[in-house]
Amino acid sequence: MMRGIALVTGGRRGIGKAIALTLAHDCFDVVINDLSPSPELDAVVAEVRSLNRRCISVLGDISKIETHDAMLDAAEKIGPLTTLVNNAGVSVLNRGDLLDVTVDSYDLCNDVNARGTFFLCQAFARRILKRKCSDIHHSIITITSANAVAVSIARGEYCVSKAAVSMVSKLFASRLSNDGIGVYEIQPGFIETDMTAPSKAKYDALIDGGLTVVKRFGQPEEVARVASTMAQGLLPYTVGQAIAVDGGLLSVRY
Repeated sequence: MMRGIALVTGGRRGIGKAIALTLAHDCFDVVINDLSPSPELDAVVAEVRSLNRRCISVLGDISKIETHDAMLDAAEKIGPLTTLVNNAGVSVLNRGDLLDVTVDSYDLCNDVNARGTFFLCQAFARRILKRKCSDIHHSIITITSANAVAVSIARGEYCVSKAAVSMVSKLFASRLSNDGIGVYEIQPGFIETDMTAPSKAKYDALIDGGLTVVKRFGQPEEVARVASTMAQGLLPYTVGQAIAVDGGLLSVRY
């Protein structure tokens, strides 16, 4: 049984890797995107194939909008895509005072996180609509961040880009909801990955002090389980809602 074919951007490690493997467990074939070839990327492809699912890798930088159609063409060498998981993203060049944010850091965050994701959603949606959706659930799943809502003043440009891509998800959800394409957003909080490793000790202490309701970092697999639920179409009659996988970080408490 195959539920569909998913393209996972930034799937070499962390949340992207966990999503790729979880989708494979749940009977999706998977295409894994990353910027460049690497033993890590090859290892993820091999791990997905060990689950008896088809898997290939596709190289590409989502900020290079002129390459999107070629990237999707390459991904569809194993069959028509049903699912796009927008996981690729970048953080700031340097954390620091908001008054010291550089144009280069601002543009990097927005070119990848917001602009690149917007136009990849557009290219994917156009492709699916030309095909006329079948009974298979089609979906666009975008991984944003708790910082789409919560202020992190030491990396303001990242917050701006994640707030923007959160709106991208809502916009495409509204545009595509009657075309058989479900559009979803996941807002992860503190997830234990290579990206969060440098600040983990700091946030471990804050979490112990009550920053989150669940007093631990989340795991990539916990984000992946939500993504797979969305990809399978198990959230009917929903349009653009953001699911916070954050251990209660964003919940209002007093």
